[in-house]
Amino acid sequence: MKNNDFWKLTSIKVLVELYQKFRADSKVENVTLQKLVNRSMYLYLNDSKFRDTIRGVSELSENYKKGY
Repeated sequence: MKNNDFWKLTSIKVLVELYQKFRADSKVENVTLQKLVNRSMYLYLNDSKFRDTIRGVSELSENYKKGY
């Protein structure tokens, strides 16, 4: 397997305020956005409680015009 076959390069939009807060906190915790996304996707697919938690977040809504 080639390295390119292992990874899928994507482009996503993130909310500026959330990203800035994440960057500040993640430096202390040594968590990268890549780690967060991969682990979140894994938990979403394998942990029904995590999936329910994600689905239950009401502070953010799917609004593509606003970007979230």
